[in-house]
Amino acid sequence: MTSPLIHIVQKRYLKPQTPKCRVGDTVDVHCRIVEGDKERVQVFSGVVIAREGSGIDESITVRRIVGNEGVERKLPVHSPNVVALKVKRHGKVRRAKLFYLRKRVGKARKLREARVHQKSTATEPELAVSTT
Repeated sequence: MTSPLIHIVQKRYLKPQTPKCRVGDTVDVHCRIVEGDKERVQVFSGVVIAREGSGIDESITVRRIVGNEGVERKLPVHSPNVVALKVKRHGKVRRAKLFYLRKRVGKARKLREARVHQKSTATEPELAVSTT
């Protein structure tokens, strides 16, 4: 349980818009990398296998396969080094943590795609068709 004073201080550092990514989603995470005096953005794409924390402490674990070797990164969602987080597809899962994917290889590693229905917030005006 944190005090209201801590919430006020942490509120300044929260990102205003974070995409709604869930466990099982395939995401592209754009990370800022500093090499010497140069700075670049590197994309890390993979499946979200875990989420934990809340508020400023919220983090996700993203897993991908590189050269037949599994690579995982635990990324704080509100970090200034995470430039962007884009959801490529939604996976249909029934678990909160997908650590069982670590043992799977090949096609057994694939997740079923979940259908996501997007509600349109802006109502489009209907065009009236005249018959004259």
